Amino acid sequence: MGLQIRGIEKIYPDFRLELDFQVRQGELLILLGPSGCGKTTTLRLIAGFIDPDTGSLAMDGHRIDTLAAHRRRIGIVFQDYALFPHLNVRDNIGFGLRMQHWSPGDSRRRIQELLHLVSLEGYAKRKVTRLSGGEQQRIALARALAPQPRLLLLDEPLSALDAKLRKNLRIEIRRIQRELGVTTLYVTHDQEEALVLGDRIAVMREGHIEQIDTPERIYNRPANLFVGTFLGQANLLRGRLVRRLGSPDGEMASVDTSIGSLQARWPVPGPAGAAPAIGREVTLFFRPEHCSVDRQGSGKTRSSNRISARVVRKEYLGSHQLVEVEAQGEYLTLDLAQQKPLSGDGTVTFSVDPSNICLFPGR
Repeated sequence: MGLQIRGIEKIYPDFRLELDFQVRQGELLILLGPSGCGKTTTLRLIAGFIDPDTGSLAMDGHRIDTLAAHRRRIGIVFQDYALFPHLNVRDNIGFGLRMQHWSPGDSRRRIQELLHLVSLEGYAKRKVTRLSGGEQQRIALARALAPQPRLLLLDEPLSALDAKLRKNLRIEIRRIQRELGVTTLYVTHDQEEALVLGDRIAVMREGHIEQIDTPERIYNRPANLFVGTFLGQANLLRGRLVRRLGSPDGEMASVDTSIGSLQARWPVPGPAGAAPAIGREVTLFFRPEHCSVDRQGSGKTRSSNRISARVVRKEYLGSHQLVEVEAQGEYLTLDLAQQKPLSGDGTVTFSVDPSNICLFPGR
């Protein structure tokens, strides 16, 4: 059943946190959002460090909000590791086991299992102050997992590490989480980390969750402009909704913009209400990698969403090329990751499949 968070509210003079979601059994759910949106406060509520004003918390169908923090069977990995500097690796990992009165023999076996799990065999007697940042983070993870928690909470555990080490450790964290099958809630503001690690992502803003879904749907089908622009690059075009069209691919919308008439998927009504009405102002949203360059001699023709633009700037990044273009005063970005890089300047014609364009009300 996992973790159930129902009607939780925590009210401060200048901030209100409202939560209602579930972390499924065995999944790794990412809490993603800007600083100050309530991610760490959410973890502190679940862990029992602060009490909610209303609502309930349950783990596998049993209430835990009535339990003291040390009785909730929750493992926590902090951003700053929070290891005990006067203890060696073995005693840091075994701290929770001593608190739960494990026998010396069972504790030794559990510590050895975890050192193997985090690939640090032979480190038992080392002082944690002599370890690298990545090694300290692995020990912090092992310590959190030692008492066999029902739930694992990770609060931006990789933010203090350099980029290369972060990439290596996030692979290890995912491997360990899958191997153990422990239900995990992971807080980050790193978009790439969220996409790589999460079974699902919950995007937070100002104390509430805007959207919770798989990484693919969060990225390609954002619920609103905040979600879409927070996660990855995006092109935005303002326009006016003209009419609704039928097509073999489903209902489409025709939108008048400054660069011409474009088609987009007809919007699915979101949590805020119905789809926008005909004649209303809207915003078209599409990813740079969904722009396909029309090249001479390619033989490709497109009946809609064909745009001619002036090349402003090009960036060759090895695996892909970013091209900034201008059309009728609108600046857009093309990501040619799967396409031959552009050569020369001048003008370019590109297309965007209507099914890859999201339509949102307002501007």
